[in-house]
Amino acid sequence: MQKREKFVEGYNLRRKLHLGMIVLLLGSGTLTAEVCAGQQPDAPAPQPEAMAKQKQAAAASSPAPGAPLRLTLQDALALARKNEPTYQSVVTAAGVAGETRAQTRDALLPSVIFNTSAIYTKASRNPSTGAVFIANNGPHEYISQGNVHQILDLSAWETYRSAAAQAAVAKAKAEIASRGLVVTVVQNYFAAAAAERKLESASRTADAGEKFLQLTQALEKGGEVAHSDVIKADLQAQERRRQLQEAKLELLNARLDLAVLLFPDFNDHFEIGDDLHGNVVLPPQPEFEAQAAQGNPEIRAALASVQVASHDVNAARAGYLPSISLDYFYGIDAPQYAVNGSTPPPNSIKYSNLGYSAIASLTLPLWNWGATQSRVRAAELQRDQSKRELSFAQRKLLAEMRSLYSEAETALNQLAGLQRSAELSEESLRLTTMRYQGGEATVLEVVDAQTTFAQANAAYQDGAVRYRVALANLQTLTGVLTTP
Repeated sequence: MQKREKFVEGYNLRRKLHLGMIVLLLGSGTLTAEVCAGQQPDAPAPQPEAMAKQKQAAAASSPAPGAPLRLTLQDALALARKNEPTYQSVVTAAGVAGETRAQTRDALLPSVIFNTSAIYTKASRNPSTGAVFIANNGPHEYISQGNVHQILDLSAWETYRSAAAQAAVAKAKAEIASRGLVVTVVQNYFAAAAAERKLESASRTADAGEKFLQLTQALEKGGEVAHSDVIKADLQAQERRRQLQEAKLELLNARLDLAVLLFPDFNDHFEIGDDLHGNVVLPPQPEFEAQAAQGNPEIRAALASVQVASHDVNAARAGYLPSISLDYFYGIDAPQYAVNGSTPPPNSIKYSNLGYSAIASLTLPLWNWGATQSRVRAAELQRDQSKRELSFAQRKLLAEMRSLYSEAETALNQLAGLQRSAELSEESLRLTTMRYQGGEATVLEVVDAQTTFAQANAAYQDGAVRYRVALANLQTLTGVLTTP
């Protein structure tokens, strides 16, 4: 019968403890929801453009069997953002900073724990103490309590605000890295496209050199030119063959650099989908300056760094102020592990072992040998440095706005002239070769025309790459990549 009563009491104890813990958890959860309201950032809505780009990248990464992957610039950018490790490390750092912010925020909210323990000690012969160790309440002591704990501390609040500003810094740096990655991808992508064009030009000049060598040999047999023309043509043909080999090597290296940047499994079986010489309009300078001045990530990062330093100063100064800790306990702390206890027979009066207690502690800092003052001075020095870096970032932005736009404008203006030079050099080579066949030009004029054509064509391809890279550099300030 006694065993049954103890079992029933233990069962009732567990039921009441569970009910008390549920009430505590619900109350703490309600308080947490109220405090967090307005602090959680809204979940970003799915962007149709971003989803479309992801679908394009997925489609690009799965071509038909045996067919080369047709890689557009947008596909290359999507793959680079997914697979480039340096950029992903910055994104990871931003994610870690966001989680740190959440952890410091949660540290401001009440915490709920449940602890159960049993203390056994030797009984004392002195009836007034009950146990040998006077710190213990009795020979048998059972503790089963829920604890709601809260600390009110200005330093913890400023630490949370500093962590929030650090998360903003990390987010801005991730955007800076994303824009820098665009420049790298554009440069490698169009360098590969230019290398293909240069290879085509080198192949044409090599064929022209071979044909010119055959022409001089035929004219020499007919007694129309001297053997020195054949030697000069042969030297020129050998030079064109070497240039063709160099063009093949340049194309191979450009494609390998792009493949390493984009693909996790090193896939070099692809083709460039965008036209290097597509018509890309330079945006008007007022529009560019307006976009560059609005929400620049480097300025945002510098501003957030100043906020971090300011919150660190406040957190250091909070070391002069008191802090308060609050604890609320509910459960049992009794000589029996039971909801109810009873006095010894014959009275056997039952009583409840459940109860609660509350503790409020006030901590006043008095003396720490100037450590708090030193922390305040160090934080103030860091804050002043952050302000100087913000001023420098603002001046740098103004200088880059002028420099990068002038670079793009110059590249665009030169591109038309380079295209015209390439066309004229090709026509000059054709006419000079015809004049040589008619005996009106020398072999040196033909060789010079071939060299001029090769150089002009290479300069035209390099000029096109320069303009595309200049446009990509503009987007580091505006966040908008100008495309056809």
